[in-house]
Order: sequence, then C-alpha cells, then structure tokens
Amino acid sequence: DIIRTIRDPEKPNTLEELEVVTESCVQVQGIGEDEYLVIIRFTPTVPHCSLATLIGLCLRIKLQRCLPFRHKLEIYISEGTHSTEEDINKQINDKERVAAAMENPNLCEIVEQCVTEPD
Repeated sequence: DIIRTIRDPEKPNTLEELEVVTESCVQVQGIGEDEYLVIIRFTPTVPHCSLATLIGLCLRIKLQRCLPFRHKLEIYISEGTHSTEEDINKQINDKERVAAAMENPNLCEIVEQCVTEPD
C-alpha cells in the first residue's frame, strides 16, 4: 500500500498503474525480534529505462519514511528486465550513494514530487 501511489517521474501514472510494482513484487521476512527484511523487485516499463535508478530511489525514500517498524530494505530491478540492472541495483542499495543523491536539490525535488501523496 505504501508504494502503490508513487508516481512515475515521466508519466502522470503511478508505478502500480504502469505495473512497475505489484503486490507480488514485495516480500517481507522477519529477521529478528521486531525487525524485518523488506525486498522489492520492480520492473521498468522498457529494458533501457533511463529513470530506473530514480524509480528505485523513490521506492527507497518512501519506504524509509513510512514503514512503522525496524527494517532492512533491499530494492532490485526484476532479473532480466533492464540492460544495466546490476549497476542500478548496486546504486539503489548503497547508503552513501542514496544519501549523496538526496543532497542534490533538483533530484530531491523530483523524488518529493513522485512520493508525495496526491491531495
């Protein structure tokens, strides 16, 4: 429910409407007392999607802000659905790269537009 309303950076649709994320792409596993591993696998609309890293960043930021429990978060592009999936997976799961990206005011503004709930 948390990620279904994230908007695509280029289109007026949500990631759920575009089938970039679906309920079946989310796994939650208990890894300790009151701690969970959340794994998201998303599927870009095209294999060369230039905004796949940005979509992964939006997923991470929204979940970090909204999950009501302690968690470890792993976000991946669904295997075989993007031409540079390995590089993108490394980027969106690297805390330093995510922090650096969110220090960029332009990028931060785009992420905010994508993750903010519609009125």
